[in-house]
Amino acid sequence: MEFPIKRTIIIDDTKKKKGKKTAAKDAKKGKATIIKGTVHVPEKVKLTKMDPLPKNAKNLVIVESPAKAKTIERFLGNSYKVLASRGHLRDLPRNQFGVNIEDNFTPTYTNMFDKKKLIEELQNEFVRSKKVYLATDPDREGEAISWHLAHLLDMDTHETCRVMFHEITKKGIIEGMEHPQCIDLQKVDAQQARRVLDRIVGYKLSPLLWKKVCKGLSAGRVQSVAVRLICEREEEIKAFVPQEYWTVNGVYKTEDGIVLQTELTKIEGKKAEIEDGGTANRIAAELQWEQQGSAATAGHQPDMVTKVERRKRKRQPQPPFTTSTMQQECVSKLNFGAKKTMMLAQQLYEGLDIGEQGHVGLITYMRTDSVRINEDMIQDVRTFIADTYGSAYVPAKAHVYKTKQTSQDAHEAIRPTSLELTPAIVANYVSRDQLRLYTLIWNRFVASQMTAVETEHLAVTVVSGMYELKASGYKVVFKGFTELYEDAKKDKNVAELPDIAADTIVHNEGTEALQHFTQPPARYTEASLIKTLEEKGIGRPSTYAPIMDTIQKRNYVEKKEKQFIPTELGVVIVDLLKKYFERIINVSFTAELEEELDGIEQGKNTYTHVLSDFYKVFEPEMENAESKMEKVTVAGQESGEMCELCGSPMVYKFGRFGKFLACSNFPECHNTKAIVEDLGITCPKCGKGSMIKRKSKRGRVFYGCSEYPNCDFVLWNQPVDKKCPVCGSIMIVKHYKTGPDKIFCSNAACENYKKGETVNEE
Repeated sequence: MEFPIKRTIIIDDTKKKKGKKTAAKDAKKGKATIIKGTVHVPEKVKLTKMDPLPKNAKNLVIVESPAKAKTIERFLGNSYKVLASRGHLRDLPRNQFGVNIEDNFTPTYTNMFDKKKLIEELQNEFVRSKKVYLATDPDREGEAISWHLAHLLDMDTHETCRVMFHEITKKGIIEGMEHPQCIDLQKVDAQQARRVLDRIVGYKLSPLLWKKVCKGLSAGRVQSVAVRLICEREEEIKAFVPQEYWTVNGVYKTEDGIVLQTELTKIEGKKAEIEDGGTANRIAAELQWEQQGSAATAGHQPDMVTKVERRKRKRQPQPPFTTSTMQQECVSKLNFGAKKTMMLAQQLYEGLDIGEQGHVGLITYMRTDSVRINEDMIQDVRTFIADTYGSAYVPAKAHVYKTKQTSQDAHEAIRPTSLELTPAIVANYVSRDQLRLYTLIWNRFVASQMTAVETEHLAVTVVSGMYELKASGYKVVFKGFTELYEDAKKDKNVAELPDIAADTIVHNEGTEALQHFTQPPARYTEASLIKTLEEKGIGRPSTYAPIMDTIQKRNYVEKKEKQFIPTELGVVIVDLLKKYFERIINVSFTAELEEELDGIEQGKNTYTHVLSDFYKVFEPEMENAESKMEKVTVAGQESGEMCELCGSPMVYKFGRFGKFLACSNFPECHNTKAIVEDLGITCPKCGKGSMIKRKSKRGRVFYGCSEYPNCDFVLWNQPVDKKCPVCGSIMIVKHYKTGPDKIFCSNAACENYKKGETVNEE
């Protein structure tokens, strides 16, 4: 079988210590190639298995993360050795384009410089191993990593060496090892197509923005569309003209004391639409006819309940989490950003030490767009629900949720790996945030197989002359899945109405006219933006978190009160992209491109065809932009501060490492200052200034005294308003990807310098 695309393989990107003549001779002999002065050694290094193999030779399993390597090794036993690739080992070159467009978009790969020792370790282990299994993550990215590993280890990509672990449990590991497959070259091509598309856009479009706007900018194919959505929403908000409208509420009471809170719904049988306060106040006064004396009440029929409607409703539970719905729910319920959510989910998937259970994965693979659950787990959860909550909470038939047509459906939904490991059991072994996410995933999954919540709704219609008013409410008859998990779709009106019969006379106890204005569309939050991207087919589960992170790091948007607001820089960039790259940086084109990438994986399309079609659109737009795009200056935003050198106002500007303060009198005055965040902690050295958060020229965060340069006290770790009990120095906090934060003494000479204590997270 031939590869669908030509693949150029290069093993190293490091300069050799040899002169130009020697390098040229090697190139002529075929021992090396020279690209832009850098000597590249061809990859085809023949790795020959030891003959005979050592007596203690083992099978080698290569995973991505070292966190799960030991766990998998324990599950597989002594005949296996498990090593970690720690992500990608090869990629497109850092300082070169790396894609030969004329030669069918052939990518040129180089070994990652910081992975040189790891590559050698894997190659040395390969030659002494019986068989090698590639167990990288079960997605396109993981498939590509396995393909790169196969080439580094001189393996046949058509042998059954690829295994996938959808959960890090003994059952999941054994099942994966029992079903080895060949590397899926269609998945590899789909991943490479995405990588090359992003490289083309990044390497050709970003330098243009450097020239026309400012240095350090970059444009991403998908991220730019996300920023465009945010900017266009802001335009809608600015263009929105609020419309005034009024409502009228009335309080009615029966002879036996039943009180009804009502709202006017109809006037002379037509929907009540009140546009001004005068009309609303007149209606409110007319509804109080009983209080206006005998002249007003003459010939007026009494107010009466004319209709009572009772209806029972059922609300079914929502399906278990996909990547997107998990991120959305974490934003709204836990206040976790998408990046933090995925980091915690990765930890739960890779596994944690849970007492006697040992190191075990707590959830299934967390990058998925499917709501499918395997039959064994469905039966287990139904039994668990019956034992825990009673048979009334188990539906007659298990809920089966439909996965969207655009879903790849490569994995199950996100769920716990074992129902025995309840949140209460794991609580003492995980961090607070890990527990909160695990509990959310656990509850959502179990609730998805519970019975519906049953409610009884009551609607009461009151007629007063030509006016019709309604009171509504409901009561919960059976809690169903809400016993465990309450989703976001709560009924707006939670009032419970008492029993009342039709033809009951009621008396008006008071009315109120209320003014309202129509509201503009809401700004995007992380949750609503992820939902919109998914609905429009932009990006895939693995890309949502990086998109949220990137658009903020690039200073194209800011987050205020959990809402995304475009910066002036973001608006300028989007305006330029819309003007010159309208066919590329738009929602429909990006969504169609995602479908074409899926088509490569499904064998319906090819790498070369997708990239050629894209480039036919991109190239003329790029040529037009290079010749016609005008240079744009991003105006500074007022900061309220004055320049201490010339007295002119300081303004906010954007640079390579983010927002900073600059003098508005530039170029006469070159004064710039970093934007600082005051931590409210007194400097322990001078006792006058306060500790502030700053960024170095390279963008690294550090903490220093506000009295600088008079006081030069600096810390690289975040200080805590607490003194060391041993030496009296200020304490610092360190954040860990796994486990709780810990605080240490900042004094390197103190015994508490490396002896940390867990931060009280309350």
